[in-house]
Amino acid sequence: MQFQDQLLRTFQLKKTPQRIISLVPSQTELLVDLGLREKLVGITKFCVHPTDLKKEVEIVGGTKEVKLKKIKALQPDLILCNKEENTPKMVADLEQIAPVHVSNISTIEESLVLIGQYGKIFSIEEKTNCLITDIKKELESFQDFIKNRPKQKVAYLIWRKPWMVAAGDTFINELLRLNHFENIFAETNRYPEIELTDLKDADVILLSSEPFPFQEKHKHEILKEVDLEKIKFIDGEFFSWYGSRLLKAFRYFKKWHLTEFS
Repeated sequence: MQFQDQLLRTFQLKKTPQRIISLVPSQTELLVDLGLREKLVGITKFCVHPTDLKKEVEIVGGTKEVKLKKIKALQPDLILCNKEENTPKMVADLEQIAPVHVSNISTIEESLVLIGQYGKIFSIEEKTNCLITDIKKELESFQDFIKNRPKQKVAYLIWRKPWMVAAGDTFINELLRLNHFENIFAETNRYPEIELTDLKDADVILLSSEPFPFQEKHKHEILKEVDLEKIKFIDGEFFSWYGSRLLKAFRYFKKWHLTEFS
């Protein structure tokens, strides 16, 4: 059987995969929610959802570096990667062990395409079609909720020392747009370093919980350049995790807006 991933790379499978290694936290969560937990034989140390999964499944490394000998010993039928989270060299090395599917997600539609691809690869199209339908319903409900709310200029901080933000061509930027936020760094690619003085044009400064875990104490470092009421904390998983996490994300966004801007 021949399949294509989101980089338009083709790969062959002799049968429906029974032994899966996932090197992307969002995709690991998606597989579990699709009922494929028992087929996972390897994950990363960052695959934290569901919380007890790491007690059951072999940890094969992180997202940028893995233990190839351990992966080979697990005899996977398929390895799941992501263009942003994993490196080209990693993918090339892994292809010497087993077929590799690489996702590439920067929009909601691309996330839904990935779910559809998994449906075909793992022979669970009924489940993936239901999940896609449910996500679309949640999205429509959120769009109806947000449509009359004013748009605001935003900066979404992801790192400290150096200060870094999520900019254009990212999944985070897509979700900011859906939340009626205009990213002041949208014309810059990916995750640039900035100076705190660059935040002065933003109406809202969002401090994400990941990958850097911003806390209350970090507000004071930013206060020299912006007003306190502009700074708000956000759960980064709901802005950066795709797949089945989207079902919870749109509900979280509604509650967050009602709390922060009521």
